[in-house]
Amino acid sequence: MVTKRALAGGVVGVALGAWLSSRRPASVRRQRNVDVAKLGSRVGADWAAHRARRVFASAERREQLDTEFELRSAEQVVAALGNMKGALMKLGQMASYVDESVPAPIREALAQLQQDAPPMSAELAAQVIEEELRRQPDKIFAEWDPVPIAAASIGQVHRAITHDDVAVAVKVQYPGVDEAIRADLDNSAALTNFASMAFPGFDAEPFIAELRSRLLEELDYRREAENQQLFVDFYEGHPFIAIPRVVPELSASRVLTTELAAGARFAELDNWSQDERDLAGEAIFRFVFRGLYHMHAFNGDPHPGNYLFSPGGRVTFLDFGLVKRFDPTEITMFERMAKALVIERDIPTYKAVLEESGVLKPGLPMSDDRIVDYFGYFYEPVLDDGEWTFTTDYASQALARLMPMPGGEFPEIRSFGNLPPAFVLIQRINLGMSAVLAHLHAAGNWRAIAEEIWPFVDGPPSTELGRQEAAWRATR
Repeated sequence: MVTKRALAGGVVGVALGAWLSSRRPASVRRQRNVDVAKLGSRVGADWAAHRARRVFASAERREQLDTEFELRSAEQVVAALGNMKGALMKLGQMASYVDESVPAPIREALAQLQQDAPPMSAELAAQVIEEELRRQPDKIFAEWDPVPIAAASIGQVHRAITHDDVAVAVKVQYPGVDEAIRADLDNSAALTNFASMAFPGFDAEPFIAELRSRLLEELDYRREAENQQLFVDFYEGHPFIAIPRVVPELSASRVLTTELAAGARFAELDNWSQDERDLAGEAIFRFVFRGLYHMHAFNGDPHPGNYLFSPGGRVTFLDFGLVKRFDPTEITMFERMAKALVIERDIPTYKAVLEESGVLKPGLPMSDDRIVDYFGYFYEPVLDDGEWTFTTDYASQALARLMPMPGGEFPEIRSFGNLPPAFVLIQRINLGMSAVLAHLHAAGNWRAIAEEIWPFVDGPPSTELGRQEAAWRATR
Protein backbone atom coordinates (compact mmCIF):
# COMPACT_ATOMS: atom_id res chain seq x y z
CA MET A 1 0.00 0.00 0.00
CA VAL A 2 1.27 3.48 -0.88
CA THR A 3 0.52 4.82 2.58
CA LYS A 4 2.60 2.11 4.24
CA ARG A 5 5.56 3.06 2.05
CA ALA A 6 5.09 6.67 3.06
CA LEU A 7 4.93 5.75 6.73
CA ALA A 8 7.99 3.51 6.39
CA GLY A 9 9.92 6.36 4.81
CA GLY A 10 8.86 8.71 7.58
CA VAL A 11 9.78 6.25 10.32
CA VAL A 12 13.18 5.54 8.74
CA GLY A 13 13.86 9.26 8.33
CA VAL A 14 12.90 10.06 11.90
CA ALA A 15 14.87 7.09 13.23
CA LEU A 16 17.92 8.11 11.23
CA GLY A 17 17.60 11.64 12.48
CA ALA A 18 17.43 10.46 16.07
CA TRP A 19 20.40 8.17 15.51
CA LEU A 20 22.49 10.96 13.98
CA SER A 21 21.59 13.18 16.92
CA SER A 22 22.65 10.87 19.70
CA ARG A 23 26.16 12.11 20.47
CA ARG A 24 26.20 15.78 19.54
CA PRO A 25 27.46 18.67 21.64
CA ALA A 26 24.83 19.04 24.35
CA SER A 27 23.06 22.23 23.25
CA VAL A 28 22.96 21.32 19.55
CA ARG A 29 22.05 17.71 20.34
CA ARG A 30 19.15 18.68 22.58
CA GLN A 31 17.61 21.11 20.11
CA ARG A 32 17.93 18.86 17.07
CA ASN A 33 16.69 15.86 19.08
CA VAL A 34 13.65 17.92 20.06
CA ASP A 35 13.07 18.86 16.40
CA VAL A 36 13.32 15.23 15.26
CA ALA A 37 11.07 14.06 18.11
CA LYS A 38 8.45 16.69 17.25
CA LEU A 39 8.49 15.57 13.63
CA GLY A 40 8.03 11.94 14.67
CA SER A 41 5.20 12.85 17.03
CA ARG A 42 3.38 14.87 14.38
CA VAL A 43 3.68 12.16 11.73
CA GLY A 44 2.76 9.43 14.23
CA ALA A 45 -0.30 11.25 15.53
CA ASP A 46 -1.45 12.02 12.01
CA TRP A 47 -0.97 8.35 11.07
CA ALA A 48 -3.12 7.18 14.01
CA ALA A 49 -5.90 9.59 13.07
CA HIS A 50 -5.60 8.57 9.44
CA ARG A 51 -6.00 4.87 10.26
CA ALA A 52 -9.11 5.62 12.30
CA ARG A 53 -10.68 7.56 9.41
CA ARG A 54 -9.99 4.71 6.98
CA VAL A 55 -11.86 2.05 9.01
CA PHE A 56 -15.37 2.79 7.76
CA ALA A 57 -14.43 4.51 4.49
CA SER A 58 -15.22 3.14 1.05
CA ALA A 59 -12.37 1.95 -1.19
CA GLU A 60 -12.56 5.17 -3.20
CA ARG A 61 -12.56 7.30 -0.06
CA ARG A 62 -9.62 5.32 1.38
CA GLU A 63 -7.55 6.10 -1.69
CA GLN A 64 -8.39 9.78 -1.30
CA LEU A 65 -7.49 9.68 2.41
CA ASP A 66 -4.18 7.95 1.61
CA THR A 67 -3.24 10.68 -0.84
CA GLU A 68 -4.16 13.41 1.64
CA PHE A 69 -2.06 11.74 4.35
CA GLU A 70 0.96 11.49 2.05
CA LEU A 71 0.70 15.18 1.19
CA ARG A 72 0.42 16.23 4.84
CA SER A 73 3.36 14.02 5.82
CA ALA A 74 5.47 15.39 2.98
CA GLU A 75 4.72 18.97 3.96
CA GLN A 76 5.66 18.25 7.59
CA VAL A 77 8.95 16.57 6.64
CA VAL A 78 9.91 19.30 4.18
CA ALA A 79 9.19 22.04 6.70
CA ALA A 80 11.19 20.30 9.43
CA LEU A 81 14.21 19.36 7.31
CA GLY A 82 14.21 22.71 5.53
CA ASN A 83 14.48 24.55 8.82
CA MET A 84 17.03 22.14 10.34
CA LYS A 85 19.46 22.44 7.36
CA GLY A 86 22.69 20.44 7.45
CA ALA A 87 23.09 16.70 6.93
CA LEU A 88 19.44 15.86 7.61
CA MET A 89 18.31 18.24 4.89
CA LYS A 90 20.81 16.62 2.52
CA LEU A 91 19.10 13.29 3.17
CA GLY A 92 15.82 14.89 2.18
CA GLN A 93 17.36 16.25 -1.02
CA MET A 94 18.61 12.79 -2.00
CA ALA A 95 15.26 11.16 -1.24
CA SER A 96 13.58 13.61 -3.62
CA TYR A 97 15.19 12.11 -6.71
CA VAL A 98 17.17 8.91 -6.02
CA ASP A 99 14.48 6.38 -5.06
CA GLU A 100 11.27 6.11 -7.06
CA SER A 101 9.74 3.85 -4.39
CA VAL A 102 9.21 6.99 -2.32
CA PRO A 103 5.62 8.04 -3.12
CA ALA A 104 5.34 10.79 -5.73
CA PRO A 105 3.70 13.40 -3.45
CA ILE A 106 6.58 13.09 -0.99
CA ARG A 107 9.23 13.24 -3.73
CA GLU A 108 7.58 16.31 -5.23
CA ALA A 109 7.48 18.05 -1.86
CA LEU A 110 11.07 17.09 -1.01
CA ALA A 111 12.17 18.49 -4.38
CA GLN A 112 11.67 21.94 -2.83
CA LEU A 113 14.77 21.23 -0.72
CA GLN A 114 16.94 21.17 -3.85
CA GLN A 115 16.98 24.96 -4.13
CA ASP A 116 13.89 26.44 -2.52
CA ALA A 117 14.38 25.65 1.17
CA PRO A 118 13.31 28.22 3.80
CA PRO A 119 15.91 31.04 3.62
CA MET A 120 17.56 33.00 6.41
CA SER A 121 16.60 36.63 6.86
CA ALA A 122 18.14 39.41 4.79
CA GLU A 123 19.63 40.90 7.95
CA LEU A 124 21.32 37.64 8.90
CA ALA A 125 22.76 37.17 5.40
CA ALA A 126 24.12 40.72 5.48
CA GLN A 127 25.68 40.03 8.88
CA VAL A 128 27.55 36.97 7.56
CA ILE A 129 28.86 38.97 4.60
CA GLU A 130 30.03 41.78 6.86
CA GLU A 131 31.81 39.32 9.16
CA GLU A 132 33.56 37.66 6.22
CA LEU A 133 34.24 40.59 3.86
CA ARG A 134 34.35 43.41 6.46
CA ARG A 135 31.66 45.52 4.79
CA GLN A 136 27.91 45.48 4.31
CA PRO A 137 26.75 44.00 0.98
CA ASP A 138 25.28 47.31 -0.21
CA LYS A 139 28.79 48.78 0.10
CA ILE A 140 30.62 45.86 -1.48
CA PHE A 141 28.30 45.63 -4.47
CA ALA A 142 26.84 48.28 -6.75
CA GLU A 143 23.52 46.44 -6.50
CA TRP A 144 22.46 43.83 -3.94
CA ASP A 145 19.23 41.82 -3.90
CA PRO A 146 18.37 40.88 -0.29
CA VAL A 147 15.89 38.26 -1.50
CA PRO A 148 17.71 34.97 -2.25
CA ILE A 149 17.30 33.35 -5.64
CA ALA A 150 18.00 29.87 -4.20
CA ALA A 151 18.34 28.29 -0.77
CA ALA A 152 19.60 24.80 0.06
CA SER A 153 21.23 22.72 2.80
CA ILE A 154 24.32 24.80 3.67
CA GLY A 155 23.71 28.26 2.26
CA GLN A 156 21.57 30.50 0.10
CA VAL A 157 22.35 32.46 -3.06
CA HIS A 158 21.78 36.17 -3.72
CA ARG A 159 21.98 38.11 -6.96
CA ALA A 160 24.27 41.16 -7.07
CA ILE A 161 26.07 43.52 -9.47
CA THR A 162 29.72 44.39 -8.86
CA HIS A 163 31.16 47.88 -9.24
CA ASP A 164 32.63 46.60 -12.52
CA ASP A 165 29.06 46.02 -13.72
CA VAL A 166 29.33 42.21 -13.59
CA ALA A 167 26.30 40.17 -12.53
CA VAL A 168 27.29 37.71 -9.81
CA ALA A 169 25.80 35.02 -7.59
CA VAL A 170 26.76 35.33 -3.92
CA LYS A 171 26.43 32.18 -1.83
CA VAL A 172 26.15 32.91 1.89
CA GLN A 173 26.50 30.14 4.47
CA TYR A 174 23.85 29.79 7.16
CA PRO A 175 25.20 30.80 10.59
CA GLY A 176 25.67 27.71 12.74
CA VAL A 177 25.31 25.19 9.90
CA ASP A 178 28.91 24.12 10.42
CA GLU A 179 28.08 23.16 14.01
CA ALA A 180 24.92 21.37 12.87
CA ILE A 181 26.75 19.28 10.27
CA ARG A 182 29.66 18.49 12.60
CA ALA A 183 27.10 17.41 15.17
CA ASP A 184 25.22 15.27 12.63
CA LEU A 185 28.50 13.52 11.77
CA ASP A 186 29.63 13.11 15.36
CA ASN A 187 28.12 9.71 16.04
CA SER A 188 30.68 7.68 14.10
CA ALA A 189 30.85 4.90 16.72
CA ALA A 190 27.12 4.20 16.46
CA LEU A 191 27.29 4.27 12.67
CA THR A 192 30.22 1.84 12.71
CA ASN A 193 28.32 -0.58 14.96
CA PHE A 194 25.17 -0.34 12.85
CA ALA A 195 27.07 -0.95 9.59
CA SER A 196 29.01 -3.87 11.04
CA MET A 197 25.80 -5.60 12.12
CA ALA A 198 23.97 -4.96 8.85
CA PHE A 199 26.94 -5.71 6.57
CA PRO A 200 29.47 -8.04 8.28
CA GLY A 201 32.05 -7.61 5.50
CA PHE A 202 31.92 -3.82 5.54
CA ASP A 203 34.89 -1.93 7.03
CA ALA A 204 32.97 1.10 8.23
CA GLU A 205 35.68 3.25 9.81
CA PRO A 206 37.56 4.23 6.59
CA PHE A 207 34.20 4.81 4.89
CA ILE A 208 33.02 7.14 7.65
CA ALA A 209 36.35 8.97 7.76
CA GLU A 210 36.19 9.61 4.01
CA LEU A 211 32.57 10.77 4.15
CA ARG A 212 33.29 13.02 7.11
CA SER A 213 36.32 14.60 5.39
CA ARG A 214 34.40 15.39 2.21
CA LEU A 215 31.37 16.82 4.02
CA LEU A 216 33.50 18.99 6.31
CA GLU A 217 35.40 20.30 3.28
CA GLU A 218 32.05 21.45 1.92
CA LEU A 219 31.75 23.88 4.82
CA ASP A 220 34.82 25.85 3.66
CA TYR A 221 33.85 28.01 0.69
CA ARG A 222 37.54 28.76 0.05
CA ARG A 223 37.99 25.07 -0.70
CA GLU A 224 34.92 25.15 -2.92
CA ALA A 225 36.37 28.13 -4.79
CA GLU A 226 39.54 26.12 -5.46
CA ASN A 227 37.49 23.15 -6.66
CA GLN A 228 35.35 25.31 -8.92
CA GLN A 229 38.36 27.08 -10.43
CA LEU A 230 39.90 23.68 -11.18
CA PHE A 231 36.86 22.83 -13.30
CA VAL A 232 36.72 26.34 -14.81
CA ASP A 233 40.31 26.01 -16.02
CA PHE A 234 39.83 22.49 -17.38
CA TYR A 235 36.65 23.32 -19.31
CA GLU A 236 37.81 26.70 -20.63
CA GLY A 237 36.22 27.25 -24.04
CA HIS A 238 34.19 24.03 -23.94
CA PRO A 239 31.32 24.04 -26.47
CA PHE A 240 28.54 22.80 -24.17
CA ILE A 241 29.87 22.52 -20.60
CA ALA A 242 29.95 25.80 -18.66
CA ILE A 243 31.31 26.51 -15.17
CA PRO A 244 30.77 29.97 -13.60
CA ARG A 245 34.03 31.77 -12.84
CA VAL A 246 34.94 32.50 -9.24
CA VAL A 247 35.45 36.07 -8.00
CA PRO A 248 38.15 35.39 -5.36
CA GLU A 249 38.38 38.95 -4.02
CA LEU A 250 34.69 38.74 -3.05
CA SER A 251 34.90 35.28 -1.50
CA ALA A 252 35.85 33.96 1.94
CA SER A 253 35.29 30.92 4.15
CA ARG A 254 31.50 31.51 4.37
CA VAL A 255 30.89 33.65 1.27
CA LEU A 256 31.44 32.50 -2.32
CA THR A 257 30.97 34.89 -5.24
CA THR A 258 30.84 33.61 -8.81
CA GLU A 259 29.58 34.78 -12.17
CA LEU A 260 25.79 34.68 -12.37
CA ALA A 261 24.69 31.91 -14.72
CA ALA A 262 21.43 31.75 -16.64
CA GLY A 263 19.44 28.79 -17.87
CA ALA A 264 16.40 26.60 -17.34
CA ARG A 265 15.97 24.72 -14.08
CA PHE A 266 15.74 20.96 -14.06
CA ALA A 267 11.96 20.87 -13.61
CA GLU A 268 11.48 23.02 -16.72
CA LEU A 269 12.95 20.26 -18.87
CA ASP A 270 9.69 18.36 -18.39
CA ASN A 271 8.32 20.61 -21.13
CA TRP A 272 11.29 20.18 -23.49
CA SER A 273 11.42 17.69 -26.36
CA GLN A 274 12.93 14.29 -25.67
CA ASP A 275 15.74 15.08 -28.13
CA GLU A 276 16.74 18.08 -26.00
CA ARG A 277 16.47 16.01 -22.82
CA ASP A 278 18.73 13.38 -24.39
CA LEU A 279 21.31 16.05 -25.23
CA ALA A 280 21.18 17.38 -21.67
CA GLY A 281 21.67 13.86 -20.33
CA GLU A 282 24.59 13.25 -22.66
CA ALA A 283 26.28 16.47 -21.52
CA ILE A 284 25.93 15.43 -17.87
CA PHE A 285 27.27 11.94 -18.64
CA ARG A 286 30.28 13.38 -20.47
CA PHE A 287 30.96 15.87 -17.67
CA VAL A 288 30.97 13.16 -15.01
CA PHE A 289 33.21 10.69 -16.80
CA ARG A 290 35.58 13.12 -18.51
CA GLY A 291 36.16 14.75 -15.15
CA LEU A 292 36.82 11.38 -13.55
CA TYR A 293 39.18 9.92 -16.15
CA HIS A 294 40.90 13.08 -17.42
CA MET A 295 40.82 15.48 -14.46
CA HIS A 296 41.01 12.73 -11.84
CA ALA A 297 38.24 14.59 -10.02
CA PHE A 298 34.55 13.97 -9.46
CA ASN A 299 31.97 16.54 -8.41
CA GLY A 300 30.15 14.36 -5.92
CA ASP A 301 26.82 16.20 -5.71
CA PRO A 302 24.91 15.41 -8.90
CA HIS A 303 21.40 16.49 -7.97
CA PRO A 304 18.77 18.38 -9.98
CA GLY A 305 19.33 21.72 -8.26
CA ASN A 306 22.94 21.90 -9.46
CA TYR A 307 22.28 22.34 -13.18
CA LEU A 308 21.09 25.08 -15.52
CA PHE A 309 20.14 24.10 -19.06
CA SER A 310 20.13 25.72 -22.50
CA PRO A 311 19.04 24.18 -25.81
CA GLY A 312 21.51 22.13 -27.81
CA GLY A 313 22.88 20.21 -24.83
CA ARG A 314 24.54 23.16 -23.11
CA VAL A 315 24.64 22.65 -19.33
CA THR A 316 25.98 24.95 -16.63
CA PHE A 317 27.23 23.06 -13.58
CA LEU A 318 26.87 24.61 -10.14
CA ASP A 319 28.07 23.80 -6.61
CA PHE A 320 31.57 22.36 -6.26
CA GLY A 321 31.65 21.96 -2.50
CA LEU A 322 31.71 18.16 -2.56
CA VAL A 323 34.59 17.25 -4.89
CA LYS A 324 36.75 14.15 -4.64
CA ARG A 325 40.23 14.22 -6.18
CA PHE A 326 41.78 10.86 -7.03
CA ASP A 327 45.39 9.81 -7.27
CA PRO A 328 46.62 8.06 -10.46
CA THR A 329 46.63 4.60 -8.85
CA GLU A 330 42.93 4.94 -8.01
CA ILE A 331 42.06 5.99 -11.56
CA THR A 332 44.08 3.07 -12.91
CA MET A 333 42.00 0.78 -10.68
CA PHE A 334 38.75 2.14 -12.15
CA GLU A 335 40.14 1.69 -15.66
CA ARG A 336 41.20 -1.91 -15.02
CA MET A 337 37.76 -2.75 -13.66
CA ALA A 338 35.89 -1.27 -16.64
CA LYS A 339 38.29 -2.82 -19.14
CA ALA A 340 38.05 -6.31 -17.61
CA LEU A 341 34.26 -6.39 -17.26
CA VAL A 342 33.03 -4.29 -20.19
CA ILE A 343 35.66 -4.57 -22.92
CA GLU A 344 37.24 -7.97 -22.36
CA ARG A 345 34.48 -9.73 -20.36
CA ASP A 346 37.28 -11.28 -18.31
CA ILE A 347 35.46 -12.04 -15.06
CA PRO A 348 38.36 -13.71 -13.17
CA THR A 349 40.50 -10.62 -13.80
CA TYR A 350 37.63 -8.34 -12.81
CA LYS A 351 37.16 -10.28 -9.57
CA ALA A 352 40.90 -10.09 -8.88
CA VAL A 353 40.86 -6.31 -9.32
CA LEU A 354 37.88 -6.04 -6.96
CA GLU A 355 39.81 -7.99 -4.34
CA GLU A 356 42.97 -5.95 -4.91
CA SER A 357 41.02 -2.70 -4.52
CA GLY A 358 39.35 -3.88 -1.31
CA VAL A 359 35.82 -3.92 -2.76
CA LEU A 360 35.66 -7.67 -2.21
CA LYS A 361 37.22 -9.80 0.48
CA PRO A 362 39.02 -12.90 -0.86
CA GLY A 363 37.02 -16.11 -0.98
CA LEU A 364 33.70 -14.75 -2.24
CA PRO A 365 31.49 -17.84 -2.84
CA MET A 366 29.93 -16.53 -6.06
CA SER A 367 30.20 -17.96 -9.55
CA ASP A 368 31.38 -15.78 -12.42
CA ASP A 369 27.80 -15.56 -13.68
CA ARG A 370 26.55 -14.26 -10.33
CA ILE A 371 29.40 -11.75 -10.14
CA VAL A 372 28.29 -10.42 -13.53
CA ASP A 373 24.65 -10.42 -12.38
CA TYR A 374 25.52 -8.27 -9.36
CA PHE A 375 28.32 -5.94 -10.46
CA GLY A 376 27.34 -5.88 -14.12
CA TYR A 377 24.15 -4.04 -13.15
CA PHE A 378 26.15 -0.89 -12.38
CA TYR A 379 27.80 -1.08 -15.83
CA GLU A 380 24.58 -1.91 -17.67
CA PRO A 381 24.35 1.40 -19.60
CA VAL A 382 27.76 0.73 -21.20
CA LEU A 383 27.84 -3.07 -21.44
CA ASP A 384 26.59 -3.22 -25.02
CA ASP A 385 27.13 -1.08 -28.11
CA GLY A 386 23.61 0.21 -28.74
CA GLU A 387 21.00 2.68 -27.54
CA TRP A 388 20.05 2.39 -23.88
CA THR A 389 17.57 4.47 -21.84
CA PHE A 390 18.01 5.43 -18.19
CA THR A 391 14.80 4.61 -16.33
CA THR A 392 13.57 5.35 -12.83
CA ASP A 393 13.29 1.61 -12.20
CA TYR A 394 16.98 1.15 -13.05
CA ALA A 395 18.01 4.01 -10.76
CA SER A 396 15.92 2.72 -7.84
CA GLN A 397 17.27 -0.81 -8.23
CA ALA A 398 20.83 0.55 -8.18
CA LEU A 399 20.21 1.78 -4.64
CA ALA A 400 18.78 -1.60 -3.63
CA ARG A 401 21.77 -3.42 -5.13
CA LEU A 402 24.26 -1.16 -3.45
CA MET A 403 22.75 -1.93 -0.04
CA PRO A 404 21.60 -5.59 -0.16
CA MET A 405 19.39 -6.37 2.81
CA PRO A 406 19.09 -9.70 4.70
CA GLY A 407 17.07 -12.21 2.72
CA GLY A 408 17.85 -10.45 -0.54
CA GLU A 409 19.11 -11.82 -3.83
CA PHE A 410 22.83 -11.44 -3.09
CA PRO A 411 23.49 -12.39 0.55
CA GLU A 412 27.19 -13.04 -0.21
CA ILE A 413 27.79 -9.34 -0.82
CA ARG A 414 26.75 -8.50 2.73
CA SER A 415 29.56 -10.69 4.09
CA PHE A 416 32.27 -10.15 1.47
CA GLY A 417 31.52 -6.71 0.03
CA ASN A 418 33.19 -3.49 1.14
CA LEU A 419 33.33 0.18 0.12
CA PRO A 420 36.90 1.54 0.40
CA PRO A 421 37.43 5.33 0.61
CA ALA A 422 38.17 5.73 -3.12
CA PHE A 423 34.74 4.27 -3.92
CA VAL A 424 32.61 6.26 -1.47
CA LEU A 425 31.70 9.31 -3.57
CA ILE A 426 31.88 7.31 -6.80
CA GLN A 427 28.63 5.70 -5.69
CA ARG A 428 26.98 9.04 -6.43
CA ILE A 429 27.40 8.03 -10.09
CA ASN A 430 25.41 4.86 -9.46
CA LEU A 431 22.84 6.76 -7.43
CA GLY A 432 22.85 10.48 -8.21
CA MET A 433 23.79 10.65 -11.89
CA SER A 434 21.69 7.63 -12.81
CA ALA A 435 18.67 9.13 -11.02
CA VAL A 436 19.11 12.49 -12.76
CA LEU A 437 19.37 10.86 -16.20
CA ALA A 438 16.43 8.61 -15.36
CA HIS A 439 14.23 11.64 -14.67
CA LEU A 440 15.22 12.90 -18.12
CA HIS A 441 14.56 9.45 -19.63
CA ALA A 442 17.88 10.10 -21.34
CA ALA A 443 18.65 7.71 -24.19
CA GLY A 444 21.89 7.27 -26.07
CA ASN A 445 24.65 4.89 -27.07
CA TRP A 446 26.42 5.28 -23.75
CA ARG A 447 28.95 2.59 -24.62
CA ALA A 448 30.15 4.52 -27.66
CA ILE A 449 30.24 7.77 -25.66
CA ALA A 450 32.18 6.05 -22.86
CA GLU A 451 34.69 4.71 -25.38
CA GLU A 452 35.37 8.30 -26.47
CA ILE A 453 36.26 9.11 -22.87
CA TRP A 454 37.98 5.98 -21.54
CA PRO A 455 41.76 6.50 -21.88
CA PHE A 456 42.25 2.79 -22.58
CA VAL A 457 40.00 3.03 -25.66
CA ASP A 458 40.05 6.68 -26.88
CA GLY A 459 37.39 5.97 -29.49
CA PRO A 460 36.21 8.34 -32.24
CA PRO A 461 33.32 10.81 -31.78
CA SER A 462 29.98 9.02 -31.88
CA THR A 463 27.54 11.96 -31.61
CA GLU A 464 27.30 15.62 -32.56
CA LEU A 465 28.29 16.62 -29.02
CA GLY A 466 31.20 14.20 -29.31
CA ARG A 467 32.38 15.92 -32.49
CA GLN A 468 32.14 19.32 -30.81
CA GLU A 469 34.11 18.02 -27.84
CA ALA A 470 36.76 16.44 -30.07
CA ALA A 471 37.25 19.78 -31.85
CA TRP A 472 37.62 21.49 -28.47
CA ARG A 473 40.15 18.91 -27.30
CA ALA A 474 42.18 19.42 -30.48
CA THR A 475 42.77 23.04 -29.47
CA ARG A 476 44.00 22.21 -25.97
